[in-house]
Amino acid sequence: MHFYNLTLQSTSAITASCVGNFTGTKRQEILVARNTTIELLQIDTTTGSLQTVASSQVFGIIRSIQPFRLTGSSKDFIVIGSDSGRIVVLEYNEGKFNKLHQETFGKSGCRRGVPGQYLASDPKGRAVMIGAMEKQKFVYVLNRDANSKLTISSPLEAHKSHTVCAHIVPIDVGFENPIFASIEVDFGESDTDHTGKAFENLEQASDYCIFIFEKVQFLFFLGLTVEVNFSRIGSWIESCGKKMECIPGGNDGPSGVLVCSEGYISWFHPEYQSVKIPIPKRKNPLDPVPYPNGELPPERKTIVISSAVHRLKKSFFILVQTELGDVFKLTMDYLTGVDGVIGQVANIRLKYFETLPPATGLNLLKSGFLFVASEFGNHQVYQVENLGDDDDEQPEFQSIEIEENSPYPEITPRKLRNLALVDEVNSLSPLIDATVANLTGDDSPQIYALCGKGARSTFRILRHGLEVAEMASAELPGSPTAIWTVRGSVEDEYDSFIIISFINATLVLSIGDSIEEVFDTGILDKTPTLSAGQLGDDALVQIYPNGIRHIRADRRVSEWKAPQGKTIIQGSSNYKQVAIALSDGEIVYFELDNAGNLNEFQDRKEMNAGVTCMAMSPIPEGRQRARFLAIGCDDNTVRVLSLDPNSCLESVSMQALSAQAESLVMVEMVDPTTTVTSLYLNMGLANGVFLRTTVDNVTGLLTDSRLKFLGAKPVKLFPVQIAGGPAVLALSTRPWLSFNYQSRSKLVPLSYESLEFGAKFCSEPCPEGIAAVVGNTLRILNVDKLQNVFNQVSIPLDYTPKRFLLHEESSNFVVLEAENCTPCQSEKVRILTTRAQMEMDTDDGSMLEELDAAYFGLPKAAPGNWASCIRILSPFSGETLWKHELDDNEAAVSITQCLFASHAHEKLLIVGTMKNMILNPKSHSGGCLWVYKFKEEGSRLELYHKTDIDGVPLALLPFQGKLLVGVGSVLRIYELGKKKLLRKCESKAFPHNIIKLHTQGDRIMASDASESVQFAQYRHFDNRIVIFADDPTPRWMTCSALLDYDTVAGGDKFGNIFVNRLDAEISKAIVEDTTGNTAMYDRGFLQGAPHKLSSVVSYFVGESISSVNKVALVPGGRELLLYTTLLGTVGIMIVFNSKEDIEFFQLLEMALRQEIPPLAGRNHLLYRGFFAPVHNVVDGDLCEMFNTLPNEKKRSLAESLDRTVSEVAKKLDDIRSRVAF
Repeated sequence: MHFYNLTLQSTSAITASCVGNFTGTKRQEILVARNTTIELLQIDTTTGSLQTVASSQVFGIIRSIQPFRLTGSSKDFIVIGSDSGRIVVLEYNEGKFNKLHQETFGKSGCRRGVPGQYLASDPKGRAVMIGAMEKQKFVYVLNRDANSKLTISSPLEAHKSHTVCAHIVPIDVGFENPIFASIEVDFGESDTDHTGKAFENLEQASDYCIFIFEKVQFLFFLGLTVEVNFSRIGSWIESCGKKMECIPGGNDGPSGVLVCSEGYISWFHPEYQSVKIPIPKRKNPLDPVPYPNGELPPERKTIVISSAVHRLKKSFFILVQTELGDVFKLTMDYLTGVDGVIGQVANIRLKYFETLPPATGLNLLKSGFLFVASEFGNHQVYQVENLGDDDDEQPEFQSIEIEENSPYPEITPRKLRNLALVDEVNSLSPLIDATVANLTGDDSPQIYALCGKGARSTFRILRHGLEVAEMASAELPGSPTAIWTVRGSVEDEYDSFIIISFINATLVLSIGDSIEEVFDTGILDKTPTLSAGQLGDDALVQIYPNGIRHIRADRRVSEWKAPQGKTIIQGSSNYKQVAIALSDGEIVYFELDNAGNLNEFQDRKEMNAGVTCMAMSPIPEGRQRARFLAIGCDDNTVRVLSLDPNSCLESVSMQALSAQAESLVMVEMVDPTTTVTSLYLNMGLANGVFLRTTVDNVTGLLTDSRLKFLGAKPVKLFPVQIAGGPAVLALSTRPWLSFNYQSRSKLVPLSYESLEFGAKFCSEPCPEGIAAVVGNTLRILNVDKLQNVFNQVSIPLDYTPKRFLLHEESSNFVVLEAENCTPCQSEKVRILTTRAQMEMDTDDGSMLEELDAAYFGLPKAAPGNWASCIRILSPFSGETLWKHELDDNEAAVSITQCLFASHAHEKLLIVGTMKNMILNPKSHSGGCLWVYKFKEEGSRLELYHKTDIDGVPLALLPFQGKLLVGVGSVLRIYELGKKKLLRKCESKAFPHNIIKLHTQGDRIMASDASESVQFAQYRHFDNRIVIFADDPTPRWMTCSALLDYDTVAGGDKFGNIFVNRLDAEISKAIVEDTTGNTAMYDRGFLQGAPHKLSSVVSYFVGESISSVNKVALVPGGRELLLYTTLLGTVGIMIVFNSKEDIEFFQLLEMALRQEIPPLAGRNHLLYRGFFAPVHNVVDGDLCEMFNTLPNEKKRSLAESLDRTVSEVAKKLDDIRSRVAF
């Protein structure tokens, strides 16, 4: 068994971000790291929409990114810290990232002692420090050589043993010797104290973080660095310093750093006294209050998680965000000397600004946009409308006014006032669970996923297709038969008219500030139109059944009438040429002369079959006419005719089809495999197949045909404009779009209702739109987010989702939600009652209002407090049909449906819950199994009974009319009783914690949280469960799927996907042993099972796997493995079905490992075998990078495989399109 791995949707979580000028223009860009992908983003200043400029897979885990700019340079370079054990310097150039330098300093992997976790670059671009969480730091000196190329020095050590580093930033000291600041904890004494008292004293100390200034001293001689050394200046800071921010220096500010610790923000400078200010707390009526016994709950101190510095002309300010999402604007008052030198900070001012989703990074641009890279959920782009200085409702806190040890100041958060949301980028992270089902009856199934954390959690429906924005809609007087858009002249930037044909009339609409009907265009309105377009510089052409109408700019009309007894049945035109097909099969060709007259060619072409469609190729740049005309005939063929004057209307090539051609479109598009413009003939067939063939520009021969089944309806094709280039709109049961994007040819459906006709549409507000017809309405559509593979529909939830289940009879989903450290309903009532008794009123005498959890987040409580609910929702309407809140710190963790033998007339729903669970150290008060009946056609639940158990039931599964339950390390079988579930069988032989169960026949496959998969057998005659096989490799399992009777696929928390299989001989022996003695009495080594599973597949994805499903994604396609990850990746693993394909893709992968070294410096083979050697899997993401190679490398690589470049590209396209998208 060999697999081909492909990523359908790349990671949507952002782990790091920064702002810089990477393209060399004056425009700022945002660089984001998505775990294994680096991406460059731009914000459109007119619309605020976020656009992807470039994206590249680095085949490594990006730990940190940092921009830097050499003095005098106009663009920023990129430094990456990753798991490669190397520091890498990149430059963005011509649409891609180029590696400039790669310096090795340590081992590979995400280790605490290997630098890469922290990066800091000197503001003047002279040095970069890269640090580890423990001990090691290196400084690299950056400079230019004689050719103005970037140079990097050997690493300079700045290590300090027995220290844990929390953060590193540079100090803005101008052109003085660079200084870097770090927060460190010295654990040397704790490490040598075997009693543990030193560590306890360290934890209890109020000040145990030391703040270090590391000064890099350069000694120069004739411009050459001859000596570099370090000096360290230490200072104690507030306990638990988490984050720092560099303060502007020189004429812009006082320099130094801002240190964010628990509850405080402090300013430090090596030459001045520090200044600190407490972080305000929220006023929330649900904040913890004293318990009934009078004990006070532990106080929660606020910490800062992200920040952004913004420089103004003569000042600066800093936005700091707390873990709750509250953003504060921080400014400083500082002393200025007589000579204008800025010195000591005298006062720190802090004022509430906004509340935003907690972010991994705040990126504030000079253009007035704020990009929030959210920790969980969607990322947002905001426009700054106000700096908050005139907000009198919120108090401003000053460090000089707050006394030492005074209570923390309080603020009342509110919704947006200073910012306006202008764009939102979908993010699936964290993706907790997913399943695949086709509930809408589409050609391809949908992915239903549980995403998010806390009150920002969502239930998401992922449908393959691009998101479509409807810009306008208008009713038409009837049902159209065709639509075109034309410009008034070649100099017009936008379209001028929309021409709509009906059965017996034609409607002309003008495009301006509004779309209105016009009557003076010269277009005949009493007849249907077969084709319309621009002819020459400023004329129009209308082809209708009885003739051709040539309309000049001054409205003079020349008309060609069809011969008597004949009508025109098809027509096509471009700027210079017109071709028509008559009812008797004759092809008539016209050409525009230099005087602007439309002249008929003297000869006509007689076709041997009826003409069903035709298309004329566009005129190549620098040419006078198009060379080819494509004709579709009813004998299931397409013929290409020459339009060259010397061989006009002669047949140059022909292609036989599987069905009659319904529509043809010829377009010139860049071939991603050669980066050369090629002519393509796109064919829509009556059987729903879309066929694209390359047309030779000289001979007209048809080669390299590629097909895709689009739907049950005949395919109609229309030329449009997308992503700055030509594209083809294909309409079948769903609309599809064929276009080029980021060096790859794509054919993607649109997430919109079925369209009947379409045309390109260009106007000022919608430069690359589509004018489409649906029934008797005209729609103006816009497709701009081309990087998205899925269109997402989000349904909000209250708490973090845990598990869900599809009720197939009603197509509703039952979702379990649970939130830790959040008060349950009874605890909320107690808190509010206590507050009322304590008369905890606000200053104006009114009680505090409970904050909107969906916007401000859930209230916090001590560990062991759980809020949880069971919800039934409809995926069609998005409505919650029924919801039940659990109480008394009970949380739902597992769910299944079961048809019990004693209750065979209906399926019952079983929900497993836990009580008072504390995660660390682990403790709980047992669990329950709740049994429910579905009522009102699956729209609500009715409690049947509940059963208390002594553990946490993490796995439930129906099994032969009974219920299989995994309770910790115990596997039990229950039957349905009248008042509770009855335990019938139990096995305590499983290792630690059963999290997933699968069954087939009498065989049970149990996934353990830390010991991989166990194969067991249920023996009916003595009612026992016996383990007969296990995995010799311990794996921290997160999910699994049953592939067949002997094979299980799974994923672990470290990002590995594996497939384990039981040997066929052993499986056969177990099945044929009717006594069960083989499985019962065979003994393995070291208390293990007697038989071992063999590893068939092993592959490292790079992110924790959250679900694995065995599905088919396209009609008639083979089954494959679809997996999702915690960070939002959706990928597939395709089984090879021939040895030839295995050998070809393995050779291609090996060659590309040499040709395309990973950007982050990681060895590709070692990366994919991070924890275990990669086994029987080809990396399709690497193989598809073949299209990004230069043409020379493509040709040489293809020759080494005994293939042509087009054959390799077709292989890559076929393996994806035949089973996926």
